[in-house]
Amino acid sequence: MTLHSASPSYAAAELRAYEHRTNHDFIQAASSAHDAAEIARKDGDRDAWWNMTFLRAENLLDAEEFETCAALASDLVGGPHTTTEPHAKARAYILVAKARQGAGLLEEAADAARDAVDLVSEDDVETNVKARQALIAVLADSGRLDGAWAECLGLADAVSTEVDDQLIGKVYWVIGNVAFLCNKVQEGLEYHELAASTFSPARNLDVWAKFNKASAAMRLAADVADADTLRCIERAELATDVIGGSANDYLLMKLNRAHWNFLAGEPNAAIELLDQIIADPEKPSPQILGEACLLLGRANAVIGNQDAARENLLRAALHFEASGAQQRADQAREFLANEA
Repeated sequence: MTLHSASPSYAAAELRAYEHRTNHDFIQAASSAHDAAEIARKDGDRDAWWNMTFLRAENLLDAEEFETCAALASDLVGGPHTTTEPHAKARAYILVAKARQGAGLLEEAADAARDAVDLVSEDDVETNVKARQALIAVLADSGRLDGAWAECLGLADAVSTEVDDQLIGKVYWVIGNVAFLCNKVQEGLEYHELAASTFSPARNLDVWAKFNKASAAMRLAADVADADTLRCIERAELATDVIGGSANDYLLMKLNRAHWNFLAGEPNAAIELLDQIIADPEKPSPQILGEACLLLGRANAVIGNQDAARENLLRAALHFEASGAQQRADQAREFLANEA
């Protein structure tokens, strides 16, 4: 409960946090949100403290500070100042799930996402959809595709006209992702077309860039290397040039280009890009490292470099296993067995 009106110093710190976030300066936004939270704590304003701590965690997630975000969001649901309000608690669990997923801790991410789904009321359509999205993304990432697809059907039912167009687009996006992973390629293409029709670069260039980057990755994984896929790659690159992106954003775009080169019959061009991705193993997430090593192994096999192919396929399997993506690890080992 807010005990009194916000102090000028709190209001200034809060405003700075939102301004930095609008400018995609997520580290500075997190720092300003922390300042605001500290002022609120000293003022005895628990609601303001909670809101600013949540905003700080959101910005840490967007800055890909996954471990720090997960620790902070976990404190919001289980620490001494946790809220008993289900809506707020569900939102915090969603952050925990996304941060754990980003850190490659897929089992813990799934648990947090399920906690969010269990907490949220069906009347709270937006949070319900976001919680289900988080769960589906983790299940898909960890290869539990039957469960992910079953959740997708439930998510499709949860969408209504009350939901913002951008959120509906994200629903179509995640359902399309799972369809691709389940080898329902035509359904994947259809859902991604529906998603594309709801997104606009004029309205939100950041979402537009991320969607085109992710859609290209899914199309390429399904061996769909057509003009639409190339357009997705180019749109993502152009949009990210305008707004900037995280380290993983740039690595994923490089991975997409490498995959495109590989499918276009240019394995050496693919290898050159993939070598750049794995040059600093501290930067990419375990999932990106796994995908890069898998593609690098396949590209080396095509040019007849069997030793490098086996080495990279084994590394891919280990990276996938480390992140809990057992299905992808099994696929890497299948390619490895073929090279034996």
